[in-house]
Amino acid sequence: MIDNASIESLKASIDIVDVIGSYIELRKAGANYKANCPFHGEKTPSFVVSPSKQIYHCFGCGVGGDSVKFVMELEKLSYPEAIEKLASMHNFSLRYTQGSSDYSDAKRLLEAMGQWYRKNLNHNSVAMQYLLKRGVSQHSIETFEIGYVPSGGEVMGFLQSALLPLPTAVEAGVIAPSENGSGYYARLVERITFPIYSTSASLVGFGGRTITNHPAKYINSPQTKLFNKSQLLYGYHLAKESIYRNKKIIICEGYLDVVMFHQAGFKEAVAGMGTALTSEHLPLLRKGEPKVILAYDGDKAGIAAALKASQMLSAAGFDGGVVLFPDGQDPADLIAKGQSEAVAKLLREAKPFIPFVLEMIVLMYDISDPRAKEAAFGAVKQYLDTLSEIIKDAYIPMAATMLGLSPSFFGKGAHPAKARQNFTQKRDDVGQLSILKTLIEKPQFIDTVLNVMDSDMFGTYAGLFTAIITAQHTHPGIVGLSVDENFQVMNEEELAQALIQLLTLHYMEKLKSIPKDMTMETQKKAFLVKKIKMDILPRLKKGELVAVDLTLYPILPTCGALAQLGERFAGSEEVSGSSPLCSTNHAF
Repeated sequence: MIDNASIESLKASIDIVDVIGSYIELRKAGANYKANCPFHGEKTPSFVVSPSKQIYHCFGCGVGGDSVKFVMELEKLSYPEAIEKLASMHNFSLRYTQGSSDYSDAKRLLEAMGQWYRKNLNHNSVAMQYLLKRGVSQHSIETFEIGYVPSGGEVMGFLQSALLPLPTAVEAGVIAPSENGSGYYARLVERITFPIYSTSASLVGFGGRTITNHPAKYINSPQTKLFNKSQLLYGYHLAKESIYRNKKIIICEGYLDVVMFHQAGFKEAVAGMGTALTSEHLPLLRKGEPKVILAYDGDKAGIAAALKASQMLSAAGFDGGVVLFPDGQDPADLIAKGQSEAVAKLLREAKPFIPFVLEMIVLMYDISDPRAKEAAFGAVKQYLDTLSEIIKDAYIPMAATMLGLSPSFFGKGAHPAKARQNFTQKRDDVGQLSILKTLIEKPQFIDTVLNVMDSDMFGTYAGLFTAIITAQHTHPGIVGLSVDENFQVMNEEELAQALIQLLTLHYMEKLKSIPKDMTMETQKKAFLVKKIKMDILPRLKKGELVAVDLTLYPILPTCGALAQLGERFAGSEEVSGSSPLCSTNHAF
């Protein structure tokens, strides 16, 4: 049982605003704080937290109580479980009249593992050399308590030799039961370890970086009673003092970025743990009311993550901006090369959230096409409508200028969702865009598509196709399509079917256009019509992907897509002289 005096000490040491504010967003309202009630759906905040009385009350549904009651109700815990949860959150050591708790046992086990990991690093030259090569100093290794986890057998051996209970190790996320139920396996193996702390500096889990070229570069502890990665930011316990003092927080992508930022003097840096920022992070980001700087890699994934986070943060009323690091480098690389001043300059010149989002949305569409322009308008207005009225009105002129429209288009009578829906319903290029999205996510299929299609066959999206096959990862169209959930990523069989459908439509259109071509000789027209009707379409109907030899049809378009591949195949013998690439069979 938990000692009653210990419980009272815990209650006296915690602040209800901090407790509830770690779960939901609280806004100052006079002497109190207000929020939308987490216990019932509402649009107008009626949930009030009183810091002077250390209680909460909802005037909508009637719930109320203290910090313990809130945690009990929200997490569906018993009273002792809620007390232990609060103690864990605030790094408070409870006293027990007998026995102990799962929380305290798990914390002690994690601390023992952390010490062992740190000791292992000193005996593993490969792991140590990796860190030194990345520019990590010995001081940073010690500050961030970086370690190394060896083989699974050694992990199990340490647990047994240290008399650490295996069920507790499972509870803490260090090991897991094997699938056949015959034993356990270590979750982290042969990885550099980064201990993850709660905001109150309580060890709750670990992140691990492979040094053996494992396909999963980074993995984290699983969700446990102690560890919820959606509510935590790596390095926050070390950064919070600087965040509160300087009213700024830098959010980057990886553990090493955080380490190197701090090493270079940017002490406000933190990172997510393998997941994008979510609404669950907002209460933590709100603490101290800092300006939020997103410092992400300038690759496709980084741009997509920055766009999503910028939309969420600006809609939630946060001030801040975006920095995308150029040339495929990340912050850790630049700092390791001694370019801290360049990093500081990039941070000072961060692009504000709202202009960044507007620019990215507009770049997703070809606004020279009236239907696409209408859809872009719909997307922009839908985003602006998530902002406060004053902020929205301030940015309407910018949005109108980007789209080449009058600001009056953004009046209350506009229907942005309908505009986007109409665009989706009208366009006949869903198949094309699904194919292109598949090539973005699965570039191993590029050659399959090149065997049967030329860039000209993608019509409006010829430029996007070219950008994909030449690996222009930062192309706005690639980023836009990557985050557009209207188009699916296909497997090999689905891709073949989509190509067959697209090719069939293409050749059917050719059958209509060839007779109308006044520049073509009648004999050629008859030959091509017969070729399509008697050879190509029947083969497509049987499920065969048809490749047509361009040398047989001088009237066909030149090998446009392949001409764009010089960058991809630069220096290879295939692009010199009579290139086999340009003798590849292609369709019209």
